[in-house]
Amino acid sequence: MSYLIKNVTVVNDGQSIITDVLIENQIIQRIDRNISLKSNVIEIDGTGKILMPGVIDDQVHFREPGLTHKADIQSESRAALFGGVTSFMEMPNVIPQTTTIENLEEKMAIAAKNSAVNYSFFLGGTNTNVEELKKINPKTTCGVKIFMGSSTGDMLVDDTHVLNEIFRNVPTLLATHCECETRVKERLEYAKNQFPKGIPAEHHPIIRDEIACYLSSSLAIDLANKYGTRLHILHITSAAETHLFQNNVPLAQKSITSEVCVHHLHFTDADYASLKHQIKCNPAIKSQKDNDALWEALLDDRLDIIATDHAPHTIAEKLDDNYLNCHAGLPLVQHTLLLMLQKVQEGRLTIEKMVEKMCHSPAICFQIHNRGFIREGYFADLVLIDPNGKSPVNKDTILYKCAWSPLEGTTFNHAIDKVWVNGTLSLSNNQELEHNAQRLMFDRN
Repeated sequence: MSYLIKNVTVVNDGQSIITDVLIENQIIQRIDRNISLKSNVIEIDGTGKILMPGVIDDQVHFREPGLTHKADIQSESRAALFGGVTSFMEMPNVIPQTTTIENLEEKMAIAAKNSAVNYSFFLGGTNTNVEELKKINPKTTCGVKIFMGSSTGDMLVDDTHVLNEIFRNVPTLLATHCECETRVKERLEYAKNQFPKGIPAEHHPIIRDEIACYLSSSLAIDLANKYGTRLHILHITSAAETHLFQNNVPLAQKSITSEVCVHHLHFTDADYASLKHQIKCNPAIKSQKDNDALWEALLDDRLDIIATDHAPHTIAEKLDDNYLNCHAGLPLVQHTLLLMLQKVQEGRLTIEKMVEKMCHSPAICFQIHNRGFIREGYFADLVLIDPNGKSPVNKDTILYKCAWSPLEGTTFNHAIDKVWVNGTLSLSNNQELEHNAQRLMFDRN
């Protein structure tokens, strides 16, 4: 189908302008103030509504294969669609871990069959698979992920020699989870002795403190500078880390980039009192001082991308009172855009800046082919927003397979009206329609 969206406020490339947008053959065919309606084109009145590129989330955990009691690609990509996220990049800590090209392509095949939105998957680095990492195709895969902090199985890369080999040889973008494992372990043992009857939830950011984050992030940057690695550091959480990044060069020219997540922009350590382990995540949600520093660094472009680190667990896994047993991670992908639109309404950032950090910057950072902008010739991944709508977060509206959210009880003052994925109207008036998801491709040498 072809669509003509009339009189809509388009937010794109740092501007908000009222114009018309024509969608044909999967792409944005034309952007003009007065486009005439042609036969076989469906006209949509965009008066008073906002049209923006679909959100690109560069860090999600959809748990398939092997952990599908928590989530799967079908359920979580559907939640993403309802939240205006039209592309995702998913992480390798599943079962079996995505540490071979074969495992990577198996996940691609699952997504090709079941995903509601566009997709890519990271190949995971370990202490033993450097040769496999060298085989990655930079044009068809978003990047390589290494855990320089706690993970499961063999995915913690803590061998100094191996770290050097990965940074020296990885042929594409390298994304890192940065926490100093030695410091975290030391502080955890201290906490066990300090709280023999059980570590309280609010002690999480004391165990996983800003020093643990800074030590690891600075190490990653040192290695990237040493070998000329294209480095992207995920989920920055501390004030100290924000000073590691530059804002004096355009994003497309940066060799070291960074990401901040919505929960680290929204919650602080004061929220552990009411939400307990529901907001336990790694790296930890930290202080108001850290939160303020993250916002400052986001707005002055030291932090490049807003993402979710969507990481669902069952509510039983989150409500376990035993700190040592409770799983770390929050489900967020359905509500990331609505939450950031709320921050726009509160005056924390402009809608143009929000679109830059959630749509343009991921496309630039990962060199995604023809996505992330509303431009003629680009894929029509688009979100139409009703700024007068209401979006309650409750058991009836949550689409995550885990069926809970740390944002329950919130009502957002915007609604996702329509979503196009590759020119196909996939969501309209809260009704799921046809899917047309595609594998993301990358403009890399």
